Amino acid sequence: MPQSVRPNVPASVDTTVSRPLFLSIASSAPDVAGAVCPKMFISLRELHLHEDEQEFHEEWQAGTIDLGPDAKQSAPLKTDVRASVVEENRGHKVNIEDIRLAGGFSTKLELLCARCLDPVYQEVEKNFDLLYRPQGADAGKEEISLAKEDADIGYYQGDGVLLEDVLREQLLLAVPLKLLCREDCKGLCPSCGQNLNQGDCGCTRGDPDPRWHALGDLRNKLGQ
Repeated sequence: MPQSVRPNVPASVDTTVSRPLFLSIASSAPDVAGAVCPKMFISLRELHLHEDEQEFHEEWQAGTIDLGPDAKQSAPLKTDVRASVVEENRGHKVNIEDIRLAGGFSTKLELLCARCLDPVYQEVEKNFDLLYRPQGADAGKEEISLAKEDADIGYYQGDGVLLEDVLREQLLLAVPLKLLCREDCKGLCPSCGQNLNQGDCGCTRGDPDPRWHALGDLRNKLGQ
């Protein structure tokens, strides 16, 4: 699943994480305060009315997608998605209807530097190809083996999926695990909290934590 994260300002990513998507999509989600949420619900009923396939070209204004306290959608999010019904034959005349979502999106995120907590802006573009099964479709299976191409499988409740929830999960997966505003970020003073990139605070640093004295004494005794 290709993706690219391009910084708008010089930034350094220490670590990124690749994670499979396992989520349950409910039929509703709360609105973000101050933002208009269009509630783009993709239902099996509507897909059946359109020969089991629909295309969506949507745009959400900045702040519409709630990403939690550590990330913010700082620019409009544009997405093109093709939704289709995939029928799975489970044998013994048991068929289930999956919803496949394939497409991509682009936006800009406001994140926090892992050291100094200053905002860092990153443009994000990502493509995805996801499959959602009905909730409980895999219940009772003691062991489910997933091939590499099955890594992006989720579950939906009711008649379909809420596109905002899908985009929220994909945005969070695109966020680096640890992001720096710059490679030589000095971080915050552990004593007073001053941003050391803006100048020295004058605090004395380097004194050992007195809580380690007992371990130091033990080391000295063992060394005798």
